Formats: sequence, structure tokens, C-alpha cells
Amino acid sequence: MGIRDVAWGTMKWKIMKKHLGYSDEEMQLFRNNPRNEDVLSCTPQLMSKTIIAEVVDSHGCNSQHKVGDKFYFDGAGNLLTKLCPKKVCVYALNAATGLIFASNELSYAGVDPNQMRFKRSGCFDVGVHCGGWGRVVLELKVVDRDVA
Repeated sequence: MGIRDVAWGTMKWKIMKKHLGYSDEEMQLFRNNPRNEDVLSCTPQLMSKTIIAEVVDSHGCNSQHKVGDKFYFDGAGNLLTKLCPKKVCVYALNAATGLIFASNELSYAGVDPNQMRFKRSGCFDVGVHCGGWGRVVLELKVVDRDVA
């Protein structure tokens, strides 16, 4: 256990109370749930990661997303807007939501999220051949923050 882990273990409840804006009563409820202790124990590891949803297929996308475009998220799933394309389609983000959730759950369980079997998802537009406009497919990967 490194010094960063020791510091986090000492300060995490105060930090989370302030971060989430909880009252003392709400914080007690939060602390009483053992799942929260488990999730918080993974926080330092998750925050050293970057989640990338890369466009691997695109045709007819109204937002003009192209193969190779990448959407970057921190380990908690927050969109890192400064690293993303100028325009980001909400439907493409919606496609990434389940993948990011699954990658975090795998991380909490101690499993490498890059081992996820189904790591692709698409916007809900069915494409022009099925009566829609376009289609974007994303593939998820998790990398060390300094690699992203």
C-alpha cells in the first residue's frame, strides 16, 4: 500500500461528503452501505485510467463522426470535453454509457475491463437502409491515464 492509498483511506469520507454536498445524516447513510466502501477503495486505481470510446464504424452520421474519432472519459465516466471532437452526438454518448458502466463494474470486481467480451455498441439510429439516417459504432478500451 503506497502513501497515496494511505492518504485516501484517511481522507476519503471527508472528501466525498464535501464533493457530494451531503449532510451529516446523508453521509451516515452513504457510509452505512458497504458497497460504497468497496467502490471508494477502487477510486485511486480508476482515476489513474482513461476510458476511450473509439468510432470503429460510421456512415451517414449527422454529427459527422468518422472512424478513428475518440471520446475520452476519466475513470469515473466523466466526459473529458477538451480531448473530444468539437461536436459530440448525444446518441453516440448514449451508446457508450452501458460500456462505461460495465468497464467500471469489472474494475470494481478486480477484472481488467479490456477483457470485456462485448465491447462495442452503436447509436440507436438504424441507418438509411432501415429507415434511419446514419449509424455509428463505438469500441471501448481502458488505458493508463499517461498513455491517453
